[in-house]
Amino acid sequence: MAASTRALFLSCFHGGGAEVSRHLALRPRYPSMPRRPRTVAVTGDASEAGGSGGDLEAAKGAAEKEEEKVAVFAVTGMTCSACAGSVEKAVKRLPGIHDAAVDVLGGRAQVVFYPAFVSEEKIREAIEDVGFEAKLINEEVREKNILVCRLHIKGMTCTSCTNTVESALQAFPGVQRASVALATEEAEIRYDRRIVAANQLIQAVEETGFEAVLITTGEDRSRIDLKIDGVLNERLIMILESSIQALPGVEDIKVDTELHKITISYKPDQTGPRDLIEVIESATSGDVTASIYPEAEGREHHRYGEINRYKQSFLWSLVFTIPVFLTSMVFMYIPGTKDGLDKKVVNMMSIGELLRWILSTPVQFIIGRKFYTGAYKAMCHGSPNMDVLIALGTNTAYFYSVYSVLRAATSENYMSNDFFETSSMLISFILLGKYLEILAKGKTSEAIAKLMDLAPETATLLIHDHEGNVVGENEIDSRLIQKNDVIKVVPGGKVASDGFVIWGQSHVNESMITGESRPVAKRKGDTVIGGTVNENGVLHVRATFVGSESALAQIVRLVESAQMAKAPVQKFADQISRVFVPLVIVLSVLTWLVWFLAGRFHGYPRSWIPSSMDSFQLALQFGISVMVIACPCALGLATPTAVMVATGVGASQGVLIKGGQALESAHKVDCIVFDKTGTLTIGKPVVVNTRLLKNMVLREFYDYVAAAEDNSEHPLAKAIVEHAKKLHSEENHIWPEARDFISVPGHGVKANISDNILIVGNKSFMLSSSIDIPLEALEILTEEEEKAQTAIIVAMDQEVVGIISVSDPIKPNANDVISYLKSMNVESIMVTGDNWGTANAIGKEVGIEKIIAEAKPEQKAEKLSGKTVAMVGDGINDSPALVSADVGLAIGAGTDVAIEAADIVLMKSNLEDVVTAIDLSRKTFFRIRMNYVWALGYNIIGIPIAAGVLFPSFRFRLPPWVAGAAMAASSVSVVCWSLLLRYYKSPKTFAN
Repeated sequence: MAASTRALFLSCFHGGGAEVSRHLALRPRYPSMPRRPRTVAVTGDASEAGGSGGDLEAAKGAAEKEEEKVAVFAVTGMTCSACAGSVEKAVKRLPGIHDAAVDVLGGRAQVVFYPAFVSEEKIREAIEDVGFEAKLINEEVREKNILVCRLHIKGMTCTSCTNTVESALQAFPGVQRASVALATEEAEIRYDRRIVAANQLIQAVEETGFEAVLITTGEDRSRIDLKIDGVLNERLIMILESSIQALPGVEDIKVDTELHKITISYKPDQTGPRDLIEVIESATSGDVTASIYPEAEGREHHRYGEINRYKQSFLWSLVFTIPVFLTSMVFMYIPGTKDGLDKKVVNMMSIGELLRWILSTPVQFIIGRKFYTGAYKAMCHGSPNMDVLIALGTNTAYFYSVYSVLRAATSENYMSNDFFETSSMLISFILLGKYLEILAKGKTSEAIAKLMDLAPETATLLIHDHEGNVVGENEIDSRLIQKNDVIKVVPGGKVASDGFVIWGQSHVNESMITGESRPVAKRKGDTVIGGTVNENGVLHVRATFVGSESALAQIVRLVESAQMAKAPVQKFADQISRVFVPLVIVLSVLTWLVWFLAGRFHGYPRSWIPSSMDSFQLALQFGISVMVIACPCALGLATPTAVMVATGVGASQGVLIKGGQALESAHKVDCIVFDKTGTLTIGKPVVVNTRLLKNMVLREFYDYVAAAEDNSEHPLAKAIVEHAKKLHSEENHIWPEARDFISVPGHGVKANISDNILIVGNKSFMLSSSIDIPLEALEILTEEEEKAQTAIIVAMDQEVVGIISVSDPIKPNANDVISYLKSMNVESIMVTGDNWGTANAIGKEVGIEKIIAEAKPEQKAEKLSGKTVAMVGDGINDSPALVSADVGLAIGAGTDVAIEAADIVLMKSNLEDVVTAIDLSRKTFFRIRMNYVWALGYNIIGIPIAAGVLFPSFRFRLPPWVAGAAMAASSVSVVCWSLLLRYYKSPKTFAN
């Protein structure tokens, strides 16, 4: 890809969008296409993407007089992206709407409009006509007060836990939306910082019984943790705080004397980590040194801590559980040890029973205390979870055993039968299951970890004198790079941060970020992306975006947000989890009651009951088994783990999927609509032929045409201007002045050049401008269209003077992609603003039978069929269709508006990735369906068996500890099944 494409790619991640988008404090779910009223024409596309005709002179006059106005509406009742799409489409149907952005999370819509054509009241009524309430609010609310906070939440075990936390956060004043993910153990909260602070959100989570750790407040600032080496006292702390606070850009300081850590929040435009470290060390006269804190709070740090806690708990439980197991199930069958264990201590209480009681007690109350605290807090909030089932099951077994042993100790003839091994083994197996589950869940984020590892650990910082000469260089930690630093990148080294080249030339391999396999040439002024690899020459790069602002960090954050978003199918698990635990408790009590009453009033055959049990004890074991085998954890992990792995794998292959909803919609796609220019074609048209119909110098002809087309941003216009430049020897040739310029999107342009009225555009534009097209010109048009070339007519003073033929090569493998989609039972359609002849020729070449040509931008959205449709496009004119389609796929090299509007971004700009996106989504949802089979299968099959359905006929029963092992295995199996997606490969047809 060219350097201009790289600059555009960077701008997409750094807010280089349309001016209206910059004004938006809210990030719209559906960024919209700028559009003027039908009677107003604007500078725009030259020949492909629609617009409207009409009196061009009147249009120009109206455009000069009108002024834009911005209105913000509070919209209530929106629940999903479809609602936002409905509101946006309703607003954009009105005349005089320039831009509309709808924020479904914040419940607001910002509309840029022309008061001469439409009023705020009309816009409000249009929103209410589609079923939502709308209220005009002041412009002042647009300041950046709505933030997105991320929290790491410890202790969640099932979807019941996530629902509890979500409900508590949603009910908190100032919180607009909260999303809690079980798989990532994180919460994403959209809140108004004028009403609520991040620490209050943490407190709200902790009141539900879970521990919360702040990851980011979402404020537009950077945060760094510095480790302080040296003796800290009150005087030094005061000096440090005052010295750091005096620096420009420093906003907040927190000192942790126990951990010797200082957390500083700052504005990266004004200061940076090196400045902070330098101030700390100079202020303390060298008594204290500072460095990047090695254990900065983050997901991996917390995960490893949780893994270690479960590992230690499991190992300690084994120390006590193994002797309990041996004394109850092994030594009792060895004659010598059996006699010793059966020896009575007090009345009928034996040594074996006393040992098991002593050994199982620390497992029950010390190692298993987390289940008690979790169950207590869950019950306090009226949302029983898995901890409740575990606590009830193990306590029932333990306290019945205590009762039995104490009764034996106080009786001379009561034969006790304890279940101490049940409670201790249950806890051990559950701890093992949680340990394996967390290990497996950690692997679902490996793709993100690999992305983050692309950044180099160190960087070479160049030191300049006042005259700009390099006087030295230092090797520093890459996390210490500050904005405007100059970094030296040697051949074979990684670019340490986003920036632009100020010296040197080389080739940079950007495949790890953009997927572009060929190294891209870089010279002075070209942009580079952090994490890419320098192939040959030395480069000096000035850092522009560092830390959380870098393109790599933006991609990671996009993937993380996608992993937080719930797929609609997750609602199924959420609905079940709300009633699951109470239902299991009732079912276990009924199981015990049925077996107990049956034994009490009807009696069991003696052969049914083990020699060591009575009917009550047998019924009790059935009830406990039912309680512990039921596992809502697996059900809650079925969807999010698969979505996490799929979005991570997609990102590693250059396919950015914006959440579970995009995945779910993509797997249903049976029709794909392709834009032509920049999608099926390379998007870099070139002039291949010029036919003059009037005697005039070719260079003069192109001077006129280039003067008009230089005002247009359309690819065809740029191709003509570039070709015109080649006809002049001077590098910066100045074109004649273009006055009264008017662009009619989808048709062409009109301007006054040197007192000549020049019209450049397609056939329909000429006819609408009352220009007769001679027979010779019509023959040329037909001939060029048969060659799959776009013919542009040039008319001067109402007379056709020439035809310019422009060709846009078809992308490699386009034919293979269409053929493969057909084998996947996916229909392909091409929608283009180009003429029918060119469109048919392109369609025939790539293998698309259904073609819609000469479509205007708004018509591209209307042309989508009634099937589950995916739209693939790259330009501003494709944005409405990307929004209207069930799934919008944006070519990564396209405009930022198209990328924002899309559900899936194809970063490599390869057409093959359309197949990858559809295929990955289908395989992901196959995994999700199988996960539900695993999760529900354990319960549907396991609960009846645990309840004793097979016992009367086959004498088969599940002891509680076996049921606990099955419960633990269900979660692990679901996560492992999702992890198999890590080995996903694109269809072999496109592997090379």
